[in-house]
Amino acid sequence: MTTPRIQQRPRTAPMPTPALAPPAVIPPGLEIWAPDPPTWGQRLIPKGIRSAMADLGLWQEPRPLRPSFHLIQVIEVLTRYGWCQSFDFSPTGRMCIRGAQSFLESTGHVTTTDRGRAVNYLQSQLARQGVTMRFWEWNDLSHNNFRGVEATISAASDMARRNGD
Repeated sequence: MTTPRIQQRPRTAPMPTPALAPPAVIPPGLEIWAPDPPTWGQRLIPKGIRSAMADLGLWQEPRPLRPSFHLIQVIEVLTRYGWCQSFDFSPTGRMCIRGAQSFLESTGHVTTTDRGRAVNYLQSQLARQGVTMRFWEWNDLSHNNFRGVEATISAASDMARRNGD
C-alpha cells in the first residue's frame, strides 16, 4: 500500500519593503530647510547674548518661517533625520511630526504662534480626510507610513499657502 503524495507548493518569502533612509547628501538649496541640530556650545549661550552677537554680525540667528514654509521644513527634517511613531524623539534620533516641530521651534526656525497656526492647518487637512483625532495621535496609527504623513503635511502646507500663510 502506497501513501498518496501531497504536492507541496514552493514557499516564497515576501519581498521586504525598502526602509526609508535620509538622503546621503542634502542638496545645497535645501540645507536651510533641514537645519543641523544646535551644538552643545550653542545651547549653552543664553538667547540675549546670541541676539547681541547677531547684532554685531558674529552670529546668525535662524529666520522664523511662516506656517506654509514651516510645514515644508517639517517634511525636510523628517526626511533628513527619519520619521518615527510613538516618540517625539526616538533613541536613534528619528522624530514624529510633533518632535520635528519642537526641534524647529527650539532652534528658532518657527515662532510659537506660527507653529500653532501650522498645527491648525494640519488639523484642518486631517478633518478634510475624515480624521477627528489630534495630529500626533494620527501620526501613531499603525497603518500610517511616511509617504502618507508627507502627503498630508504637504497638503496642509498648500492650504496655508493658499490662505496667505
